Amino acid sequence: MKLLFTMMSIALVTTPGLAMAQADEVIVTAQRRSADDYNSAQPAVGLKRTADFAVQEVTITGDTRDPKGRSNEIYATLANAIAQAPKSGVQLAYGTQTIQPITLRNYRDLTLARDSRPDSQKLTLLIKAPLQNGRDAQAAEAAITAFVKAVRLEGRALMETSDDLTFSIVDPDQYRPAIADVIAADAKAMAAKLGPDYGVEIEGLNRPDEWNRAGLSEVLLFIPYKLVIVPKR
Repeated sequence: MKLLFTMMSIALVTTPGLAMAQADEVIVTAQRRSADDYNSAQPAVGLKRTADFAVQEVTITGDTRDPKGRSNEIYATLANAIAQAPKSGVQLAYGTQTIQPITLRNYRDLTLARDSRPDSQKLTLLIKAPLQNGRDAQAAEAAITAFVKAVRLEGRALMETSDDLTFSIVDPDQYRPAIADVIAADAKAMAAKLGPDYGVEIEGLNRPDEWNRAGLSEVLLFIPYKLVIVPKR
């Protein structure tokens, strides 16, 4: 998609068909979402906003000698975590890029993996703390830490954090019109600075949204577009 911006008129077209049919929740890291055929350069212009959740990876491990007893202790500890979560103001989820909630209906669907020690297994999940009402990443991390300590452990099961804090955002494609507004405003300002003999073209607005971590509690949502200066004919 290619658009021409001048000082006299501005047109911005988005593609409604790109909207996702389902409101997914995605993990936001310091790296771009992988895209095989896109330029890796991130544009300077995007929409910065506070993430919806702080997300912490947590691992439940067990080393009871009996395999069935070990499995039962790990899953029972997870069930206790599900019961404790509302009291601690957090939520449980699973997944790597797009994440789903963990409930008493599906918690036993999570697969146990081998741990680094003999006769031990582990189960990895995510703890989410909402970033709202002035809560920042530090406060969210404290809430997650308190939650992990509050969960009742079963048998020889242990529960501990296992990775750095990251973030998630719900339905990132809902921000596509706002991202387009930011791009349009920047292109209009650039065209005005160039003078009457030049304009700018925008290429790539048909590409899907992407996202990066942009601060302590913020994410940057953007479309990997390209801004080109062109002489007027």
